[in-house]
Amino acid sequence: MTTSAPASTTRVIDLRDGLSITLQDLGDPGVTTGVLMLHGGAGPRSMGGFAAAVSRHARVVVPTHPGFDGTPRPEWADSVADLAVAYLDLLDELGLRDVLVAGSSVGGWIAAEMALRDTGRRIGRLVLLGATGIAPEPPLEFADPAAIGPVRTGELAFHNPAFRPDPATLGEEQKAVMAANQRALAVYAGDPFCHDPKLRGRLHRVTVPVLVLAGEQDGIAPFAYQRTLASAFPRATFRPVAEAGHFPHIEQPQVVLEAIGAFADAERGPEPAPH
Repeated sequence: MTTSAPASTTRVIDLRDGLSITLQDLGDPGVTTGVLMLHGGAGPRSMGGFAAAVSRHARVVVPTHPGFDGTPRPEWADSVADLAVAYLDLLDELGLRDVLVAGSSVGGWIAAEMALRDTGRRIGRLVLLGATGIAPEPPLEFADPAAIGPVRTGELAFHNPAFRPDPATLGEEQKAVMAANQRALAVYAGDPFCHDPKLRGRLHRVTVPVLVLAGEQDGIAPFAYQRTLASAFPRATFRPVAEAGHFPHIEQPQVVLEAIGAFADAERGPEPAPH
């Protein structure tokens, strides 16, 4: 028997200093724990199918980073650190605790920055999906979609050609949204591209368990880089995902779901024996 995904509610949460967050909330709004999903430069749609699948098991909140998909961004919100603080405030506003934060690409960087600042212990664990954040060791480097163009980006991002978007099929509105999203990414994570040179030296302070899921064919944030990222956390589990690129949750959703389930169960520990 399969269960259908809960209905999704889209709403706007006003936080502080003119900052508002547009989000999708899937599941029971009365539940005080769940999953916060953070998208990367591809925008919130890149988390859509994955969020729907996870929402069959938990409440899922998917914010749109201000400036993406046409949402407003106050001028002062211009760094990954700003987003990390905003999303911790969002967890407070929603009354969520013991949250699993799942971040894709730059969303994984935001998740790590959240964990470093989480003095209120709102976060229970992290799941990083093709995450960026620390400086890649030469000759490794991140591929910048704005520099290499959409065709090459698709080739590097997806192992399976069927998942690669064809720019020729995109309408003008879709192209405009993609271009605006790349500009927003550049504001938050553009120089140096998608990393903070000092972050690696701080990640030892992240005390929550971390699962790093790495597509073996990731050409955006290379597989070898993902191993280095995992090694920077004191409590990290590294899990390769075969036949997947930068978005393992899109190309291998069942593998990713099973890995997250096993990770959560292992960290939760065995059920107590009945008396």
